[in-house]
Order: sequence, then structure tokens, then C-alpha cells
Amino acid sequence: MKKVDETRIDDLLSQLTLEEKISMIHGEGIFQTAAVERLGIPALKMSDGPMGVRKEFALDQWINVSSTDDQVSYLPSNSALASTWSREQAYKTGKVLGAEARGRGKDVILAPGINIKRSPICGRNFEYMSEDPRLIEELVAPLIKGIQENDVAACVKHFAANNQETDRLAVDTYLDKRSLREIYFPGFKAAIDKGGSYTIMGAYNRLFGEHSSQSEYLLTSILRDEWGYDGAVISDWGGVHDTREAGQSGLDIEMSVDGDFDNYYMADPLLEAVRSSKIKEEYIDKKIRNILRTMLRLNMLGDDRRDRATGTYNSPEHQRAILECAEESIILLKNQDNRLPIQKDKIKTLAVIGQNAERVHASGGGSAEIKALYEISPLLGLKMQLGGEVEVKYAKGYYVPTKIEKELNWQQDSLKLLQEAVLLAKETDEVIIIAGLDHEYDCEGKDREDMKLPYGQDRLIKEVLAVNPNAVVVIVAGSPVEMGAWSDDAKAIVWSYYAGMEGGRALAKVLLGQVNPSGKLAETFPKKLMDSPAHSIGEFGKYGKVTYKEGVYVGYRYFDSYNVEPEFPFGHGLSYTSFEYSNLEIELDESSVEDDVNVRVRATIRNTGALAGAEVVQVYVASKEASIPRPIHELKGFDKLYLEPNEEKIVEICLHKDSFGFYDEDGCSFLVEPGEYEIQVGSSSRDIRLTENIKLNKKYRYQ
Repeated sequence: MKKVDETRIDDLLSQLTLEEKISMIHGEGIFQTAAVERLGIPALKMSDGPMGVRKEFALDQWINVSSTDDQVSYLPSNSALASTWSREQAYKTGKVLGAEARGRGKDVILAPGINIKRSPICGRNFEYMSEDPRLIEELVAPLIKGIQENDVAACVKHFAANNQETDRLAVDTYLDKRSLREIYFPGFKAAIDKGGSYTIMGAYNRLFGEHSSQSEYLLTSILRDEWGYDGAVISDWGGVHDTREAGQSGLDIEMSVDGDFDNYYMADPLLEAVRSSKIKEEYIDKKIRNILRTMLRLNMLGDDRRDRATGTYNSPEHQRAILECAEESIILLKNQDNRLPIQKDKIKTLAVIGQNAERVHASGGGSAEIKALYEISPLLGLKMQLGGEVEVKYAKGYYVPTKIEKELNWQQDSLKLLQEAVLLAKETDEVIIIAGLDHEYDCEGKDREDMKLPYGQDRLIKEVLAVNPNAVVVIVAGSPVEMGAWSDDAKAIVWSYYAGMEGGRALAKVLLGQVNPSGKLAETFPKKLMDSPAHSIGEFGKYGKVTYKEGVYVGYRYFDSYNVEPEFPFGHGLSYTSFEYSNLEIELDESSVEDDVNVRVRATIRNTGALAGAEVVQVYVASKEASIPRPIHELKGFDKLYLEPNEEKIVEICLHKDSFGFYDEDGCSFLVEPGEYEIQVGSSSRDIRLTENIKLNKKYRYQ
């Protein structure tokens, strides 16, 4: 975390009146705090969100006040970014987001979202990265660093255990401390320790009975006291519910959704509580210190402003970076008989079927919405890349009813579109079905009811494949869908998360072989909803109280440990080339570093195909002699290698004690037990290529 001159904070704090202090710790606009102009303290201006800088709102109303000047670059979703498994892409994406936020005059960008993907039907999953804490740890740090290089604060969210949208303002979450420490906390701790996130956002949900945005346990005991965090903590909008609890907690800024700013819990009610000695002013001073410290880190005060980054938005450089990230995010799930890529010089006609081919998604999803400068749809991307020599014929394939039409009989129109699509599939050289979800389903504020494709798309896919077995199936969505009705029949399945303004071009380049796909799943795709441990063991989507009975067995930790067959496993993703793994070497050193272990894992990776490509090499650790139940293996390291045909490289991944431990609730710390551990190197959690056992001789404890 960037160090600042604390005497400057002391000086400003000594000059502030109580009224001015109170004005700085709550919203004085829907997306900003109050300025103290006589002391040169500016307002702290914020904006959503993880996929770009949100449109400009009026100070006290949710009304867009700009016409075209707040159009911005639309970035790949955090789910798409995580699918790259690339620290480099995370950093570059952060640089773009930070520059765009500064270019729009913002001080805090409310991103990234890193909540664990506990259930496949959480409405905000598209905003989040992964089901795995280690993957999140490794990507969130460079993403934050990229953002903050622009003198903009990242605001990592939502702290903590915020994993459903149902009853999101009140649902009370219960889970064991081990699961909290092993699964739900690590991303946030890495955001602080490795990423240096200047701000953090509290969550809506309650945890152990306390509202997260004013929680003594989360914000004081964990964040402030144990982790030593000295940045600013911002509530989620409307996440505060009590003046005393918020005033005495580690929360620094209360934000909400209405324009009655003086009556926020940390506004006039808190001012009166301090005046009447019900709350000590020293609590307010702590909050002001954290806010001023954040402003100093952002070069917002005094002469520092002359050195502050200015930022920019909608630059060609940003568009190129977004395209590169989108290209690396596309996942080739299945490619039987080398069905892909499509050889464009061998076809004259191409049928593109399905409304997700022409739909754009930037403007939906809740607070992640973006007023995009442009968005290239898959249909547009294909036409752009194919040129005029290939005739592209489009059929909607299914009907997307409006909210009013949902109450009416629209199925007849949908059947007609289905028949037109099937007829077209019979008479063209190549067929691409582009199906999936939209922000009616991937959306803040509500969870999906199930994993099924809406709008009758399963029937469409089945009937098109029946008349053209070579049809390629593409799914554009923000969270997993059931594929069992047609996955065995499809020769090629391609997955794209919401991949930003260049997503359609990136998808087209992958389908046509201009880009070799290298994306990998950052979450398990279940065959059906009840295969997910949050539903088969735990509780999800309940009102009032929800208990995470599955414990640490989240995602692949459950599927692989209990031999539940997924549709596609964690870490899976194919390429148009092939990779050979060999020569596993492991060096174990327990003596050179005090109270730590060094394990160097080396393997040789060769590109054995005819095309250049990239492979994500994954290292899993399995404890063979644990004293408590542990998952069969856990991801502890990875690297992405780019290889020319017949080129080989040696990958080296270093593991330390935090790759072997579990949280010992009795000892209130992580514990590494002596004993045997298996080191696994592979291409996914279900595709382990090399293994070797090591034996640790010492016991280690760490926080």
C-alpha cells in the first residue's frame, strides 16, 4: 500500500469542524461525498463498475444527465477476464479501466467484483471471476495495480460472503470459519496485501447476524485489526441500517440510493449522536483519516494535484487492449473431429442462427451497465471478418418476448422463427448457432430460477443439429447453462462470456481460425443445477437465513472429491493445436527460508500441433495424510505459455506454505501438517498429466 505523509492528515484533521467531518463520510450526491472547499478537500467522486465507467447521473436522482459525452469503452466482464487465466491481461484491463475512470473525472471505480461463484445461478456471477480463491488471488492483484496506476482507487467488492441476489439486502449468511478463511476471504486479503486496493466495498448481506457494511466482525476485527487495512471502506448503496453500528464500525463512507442525503444514517443522525456524547468523535476521526489517506494516495490534495494522472477514454489503444483480452477469453469447450476452425475460403454461404448473434449486452445487468461507444455483435463480427465473398444469412431462430408479451401467447411467432431457422440450416455450407442468456437473466437484484436456456433455445439447437450435424454451437452468457439436451450431438461448442465492445469480433476471429482459442473455464459447468454443492448439500436462494453446509467443497473441490461428473470441468479449454507435458521435476527446500517451504515445480510443455497457441499449465496439490477432511486436490499455481509449432518451454511454478495449509479453527491460524503431498500438473482439474509425491517434514503455521 502506498505510504503517505501522516502529518498532512493530522494538520487537516485538526482544522475540520465536526459538521465538516460528518459531511465527508456520507453521500452528498448519489455517487460522491461532500467537499470541504475552505481546506482544499475535494469531493470523492465514484462510479460503477467492473465493465467500464457507468453513465453520468444527476447529483440526487438516477437520471442520466449526459447525451453522448459519457459513452465509454465497454470492457470484458470479470468472468471473461478470469477465463484468460492471464495476469498480463488482468493488468492491461485494469490500466484501461483506470484510465477511463480518470478520463471521466472519477476518483474511485467500484471494481473489481471478486465474490466466489458458489452457485451457477447467482444473478451477478457475470460480474465475478471464479469459484476458486487462488485464481482470484492471482488475477485481482495485477488488475488493481493497473487501475490504480491512473490515480484512481479500485474498490474491490463485496466484502464478504455475498453469493446470492435473492433477499440480498437482508439475507443472513452462516458458514464455518474454516470455509470463510479458505474460500471466501483469500481474494479480499490478496486485494489488500498484493494489490494494495485503496478502497473496499462492504456487502449487502448479513454475516453471522451483522449487516456486512457495518459489521464489527468483518470491518473491525478482520479488516482493520487483523489485516491492518488503512484504506477507505465504502458501503454498498443502501447497505447501512443503523447509525450507532455504522458510526462505531470500520466503515468510512455511507452511500445509498436516494437523494435525502442529510438523513443517511451517518449524516445528521450521526452528527446528533456525537453531539449528545452517544458516540465518541474519535470514531469519526478514524474515518476521516482513512478518507484523507486515500485522497493523498490519489494525489488529490494540495500541490499533489499537479502530478495527478489525467486519464482518457475511448482511445484506439483501449479498444485494441479490449480486443486482445476478449480473444483470450473465448473458450473452446468441444471440438470433435476438428470441426473448428471454419475454413472461410471453402464456403460460399454461412447461416447464423439465434438472436444472441445480433443482440448487444452493454446496457443491461444492473450497476454493471455501460453506455458503450459501440459494441460489435457476433453477427457483425462475422460479417466484418468474412468480407463480401461469403454470403451470411441470418435467422433469429427464437422469439424474445417483452415483459408485456410474456403474459400473452407469443409461442406461435417463436415456432415460425424456429421453422425458418431449420430450413436455412439445410441449405447453407456452414451453420453457426449463437444462443445463450442476456441481462434479463444475468442481472443484479435477482437470481436465475434454473440453469436452462430460455426462449426455447434447446429445441432450436436440437432441431438444427438434426438437419445439419456439423452446425457449430456458440453460447454467449454470463453463467453456466444446461447443455445435456444437445451437447452429445454437437461436434463443436464454443463459450463466450460478455466480452466487451470487441466481443463479436473476437468470437469471429476464433471461429474462423484467425485466433487460436486459449480460454479456460474459471468455474465448473454442472450437468444440472442439483449437481452443484450449494444446492445438493447447502442452501441457496432462501429468504431470511442461508447456511453454507457444503463448507469448503465449492465448485471442483466438490465435483472432483465426490466423483460428480460435470458437463465441463474447472480449468477446461481446448485449442486448435495440442500440447505435450513431460519431465516433471520437483525441488523441495525446507531449510533456506525461516518458517516457510520452497517447492519448485518444473515441467516441459511442447506444442505438438501445426499452429501457434497458448496453454494454461495448472498445478494442483493433494494432501495424502491430512488429519481432517480436505478436498481431493486444490489449485495452487498456474502459468500461461505461448508456443510456436514444435516449440517447447520449461514452466516453473513455485509453491510455498500457503499452498499446503488448511485453516485450523482451534488454533485460529492456517496449519501445514507434516506428511505426504501429491503435486499434480495438468490442463484442467480433470486432465492431470504429471504427478509426483513429496514429503514435508515440518509443521508450519501462518495467518
